[in-house]
Amino acid sequence: MHQRRNHHSLWRPALFWLGISLMLLACNLISFQNGPVSTLTPETNVTEVLPTDETKPIEDQDVTEGATLAPEPEPQATIPDPDSYFWEVYADGFDRPVDLSHAGDGTGRIFVVEQAGLIWIVIDGSKLPIAFLDIRARVGDDENEQGLLGLAFHPQYAHNGFFYVNYSDTRGDTVFARFQVSEDADIANPDSEFIILQVGQPFGNHNGGGLAFGPDGFLYIGLGDGGLWDDPYGNGQDLNTHLGKLLRVDVDNGSPYSIPADNPFVDGGGLLEIWAYGLRNPWRFSFDSLTGDLFIADVGQNEWEEIDFLRSGSTGALNFGWDYWEGSHRFEGSPPSDVIMQGPVVDYDHGLGCSVTGGYVYRGQELPEWQGVYIYGDYCTGIIWGLVQDAEGVWQNSQMFQIQVLISSFGLDEAGELYLVGHEGSIYRLSGQ
Repeated sequence: MHQRRNHHSLWRPALFWLGISLMLLACNLISFQNGPVSTLTPETNVTEVLPTDETKPIEDQDVTEGATLAPEPEPQATIPDPDSYFWEVYADGFDRPVDLSHAGDGTGRIFVVEQAGLIWIVIDGSKLPIAFLDIRARVGDDENEQGLLGLAFHPQYAHNGFFYVNYSDTRGDTVFARFQVSEDADIANPDSEFIILQVGQPFGNHNGGGLAFGPDGFLYIGLGDGGLWDDPYGNGQDLNTHLGKLLRVDVDNGSPYSIPADNPFVDGGGLLEIWAYGLRNPWRFSFDSLTGDLFIADVGQNEWEEIDFLRSGSTGALNFGWDYWEGSHRFEGSPPSDVIMQGPVVDYDHGLGCSVTGGYVYRGQELPEWQGVYIYGDYCTGIIWGLVQDAEGVWQNSQMFQIQVLISSFGLDEAGELYLVGHEGSIYRLSGQ
């Protein structure tokens, strides 16, 4: 039964399995501030807030775009003509797959996560007969937004065999845990579980699910606001909860982890793990492997889906606005006048989709025209877009494909080639004709 402002954040159930009409995207560029201002300032292309100017409105800040940025890749990325490219089935036979990753160990294997609690290895398009990891007995899978949701391999996996997962336990709470491979390189040791962090979930939706190691070597963890609708506990803006946040921890020092010295709240004001906040349900975030830039897809409620962006070198403590804002649009309440919020670089309404799925910046070698393009999609409509920032700093967004697939995730192999995860059970690879 549909209720106002109750669009679940990861998937919408059986309704969308029956068939979906495909639609075009219109997008805009925004950066905004909070407080009494009721209009946005799209001409202000701000991608970071300098710590010395934290209390000044965005339009009054002295922000130098090149001050802390990584060098722009050359040549300037452009959106290619998609007519010469297609998504081909790479592997199939999965049960509700939700993530895809690689171990970075030189083997060329890819790993596919199933929501019920299994991880499978795929080699040259074929799934191995025995699961790499089976933790179904520990996973609370409601076949909606809970389950085994995320996977990240340690940057030194080839030497230590560590990998990290995000799952809902049988009580519905979120567990972040480390596992280790066994003596058999194709089978993990299920008894090696070491819990990194547990977070209580007040409701069954908005669990987040993403995990990724940043270029700084720290583990980043995405958590939704805890669910229901309208963020009833105000978790997105509450700095005393992990919910509605992007966390950043050092898993190589301390037990179960330590706090990076430059995390924004090490001197107080919020939980030590918090790196960014004001998120509703970040469903996939990723770092550009060349520049270190961070893209976050944050699922909206009843009207707007958004892509957020942090330039490499940006300081933490960025506030992405939920639930004062949904995308670049006011949602509810009036924020304090001294709090600065970061707007999305792209948002789209629910006339054009229903649930954003974050992707990756392409850095592979087989499709050179795609170099530097961030590729993302919508779970319900199967629309896939390409996003780049032009030489003038303006974000260019274009619809690239329309496919009859429920897009639950994207992923990369070791060579940087791009894959798409279809929640109905197939894995697709972006290819050229």
